[in-house]
Amino acid sequence: MISCPHRPPCPGCPRFGAGAVAPAARAALDELARECGLPPPDVLEGAPFGWRVRARLAVRGRARSPKIGLFRAGTHQIVDTPTCRIHHPLVNDVVAALKRAIRETGTPPYQDGAHRGLVRYVQIVVERTSSRAQVVVVCNDDSPDRVAPLCAVLAGVLGERLHSLWWNGQPEESNTIIGPHWHHVLGDESVRERIGGVDVHFPPGAFGQANLDLADGLVEIVGGWLGEASPVADIYAGCGALGLPLLARGARVHFVERGIASLRGLALGLAALPEQTRRRARVHAGDAGSAAVLQALRANCRSMVVDPPRRGLDRSLLEALQSDPPEQLVYVSCGLPAFRLQARELLESGRMKLSGLHAAALFPHTDHVETLARFERV
Repeated sequence: MISCPHRPPCPGCPRFGAGAVAPAARAALDELARECGLPPPDVLEGAPFGWRVRARLAVRGRARSPKIGLFRAGTHQIVDTPTCRIHHPLVNDVVAALKRAIRETGTPPYQDGAHRGLVRYVQIVVERTSSRAQVVVVCNDDSPDRVAPLCAVLAGVLGERLHSLWWNGQPEESNTIIGPHWHHVLGDESVRERIGGVDVHFPPGAFGQANLDLADGLVEIVGGWLGEASPVADIYAGCGALGLPLLARGARVHFVERGIASLRGLALGLAALPEQTRRRARVHAGDAGSAAVLQALRANCRSMVVDPPRRGLDRSLLEALQSDPPEQLVYVSCGLPAFRLQARELLESGRMKLSGLHAAALFPHTDHVETLARFERV
C-alpha cells in the first residue's frame, strides 16, 4: 500500500498513488483526437517518486520550530513536508539544512497577518548532472544583510551539495513569491542541464520544468515532428529548452522571449554553442503577440513551436495563426482548458488540421497533464 505521511492535509498530490493521467483529462484528449481522425494519444509516464527537481516551498512557524512546505488549500496555514516522496532527495536535504540554519541563527520565519519576520520562501533546483542544489532564500526585506548569518550556516551545512546560493527580496504584502531584488551569495551563475544534446542554462529567476526526466521525452518528440524544418520560430522560448536543440541540429531559429532571467539563460546557452551555430539564431526580446515580433516571424518562419503559460497563447498571436498559419505549428501546453479552447479555434478557422497528439503525466498524482500537439496548414 502506497502511503504518504503528509496526506492529509498536504494538497500537493490530490491523486496520490493513482498514476497515469486523470480520467477527465484523458477523456478530453481522446475526444479531440477522435474528432480529428487520430488514434487516442500516447501518454508519456515517468518515475512516480523522486522526480521533482524544482520546488518552491513556504517557510513559516517560529525560529525555534520552523515549518517548510505547502499551504493548505485556500489558506496560509502551512503543512510541514520534511519527507516528501515526490521531491528529489536533495530537495528534502536542503529543507532540513534550512531548518537547522534558522534554528541556529534565530532567524524569524515570515508571519502573514502581521507582515513580520524574515524568511518567506525557499526555491530549490537540483542540477541533475552534479547532484547539487541551487538555493534561493526569499526574504521579507530589501537588503540581504540581515540574512547573511543564516546563509553562512546554510552553506556550511550543505557543503559540496550546494550548487549556488541566492538571496531574493520580496518586502511587499503580496502573494507573489519571487520579489524584484536579487543578490548572488556564492556559487555558479546558472543550473546547467543537458537537453536534446545541448547545454541549457537556468538562472534562478527563470522558468524551468520540475520533471526534467519526462520533459526530455517531449523535446525528442518536438525534434522528430519538426525534422529539418527551417527557419523555426520558438515562441515563449524561455531558456531555450526546445529551440536550442533544434538550432544544434541545423535549423535557423528565431527565439521570442520577454523574461529577463530567461533571456539571460538563453544568452548563456547560445554562448556555449559554436560560432557557426550561433549565426543561425535570432533573439526577439519582447511579447509573443507584439506587432513587430509577428511581422518578423511572418516574413521569416515556415514552422513554429509555442510553449505558452497556462492561460494559453496571446490573443493577437492566436488571431495571426488563424488568419495566416505557418506550414506547421507545434503547441506545447501546460493548461488543458486553454489548449482545448484554442485548438478548436485553430481548427475552426479551416486553415489548419491536427496531425499529431501526445500527452505526458509531467506531474504524477495530480490532475495536471502536459499536451503536445502538431498542427499542419491545410
